[in-house]
Amino acid sequence: MRTRVKICGITNIDDAIAAIDLGADALGFNLYEPSPRYLRASGIKKIVDRLPPFVTCIGLFVNADKASVEESISLGSFDLLQFHGDETDDFCRQFSRPFIKAIRVKRITEIDEIAKAFPSCKALLVDALVDGKFGGTGESLNWDGAPFVTKPIILAGGLTPLNVSRAIQKVQPFSVDVSSGVECEPGRKDKYLMQSFMNAVRSTDTEISNTEVVS
Repeated sequence: MRTRVKICGITNIDDAIAAIDLGADALGFNLYEPSPRYLRASGIKKIVDRLPPFVTCIGLFVNADKASVEESISLGSFDLLQFHGDETDDFCRQFSRPFIKAIRVKRITEIDEIAKAFPSCKALLVDALVDGKFGGTGESLNWDGAPFVTKPIILAGGLTPLNVSRAIQKVQPFSVDVSSGVECEPGRKDKYLMQSFMNAVRSTDTEISNTEVVS
């Protein structure tokens, strides 16, 4: 077992390279203008063009219109799209990239029914429900209970170096997604927090694998 790691809200090349050097599998770029981590697609492309190969770059949208998404795709060099608003499956699947659908819940068990509405997504990103917010709040959700969906689960919502181990043990997701939990300020990553986060993920993976072998 290896839990993949996505570090979201990247706004500059230094943070992007640091995240990759520490072992991140994917980087998320926020195209939602109200967010403190917002970056124009043209600015994202300047970062992506300087990245090494085999890094997945994801563009995050919140209730954007079709023209805006298409323009961002043409400029941003994204491998995947992440829709974090009230978009439908029909809307998300019309673009030239595979997509992740973010859903916001209070408890992990709530995703079972919601997941049925998004048959075309590559994965479901599960974030904490906070009224009026579309992620990046630092709020944790309740991880108790096991979801019964067949789609890969990307676990988000208030993850930090201190709690990511427990979250992985509870849910055993395909991937974890962190943004504010590894920042020194909104939009600026802290290398030491990223390192601590990665260390916690890897040590938890090893612990779970060793337990399965013994069993």
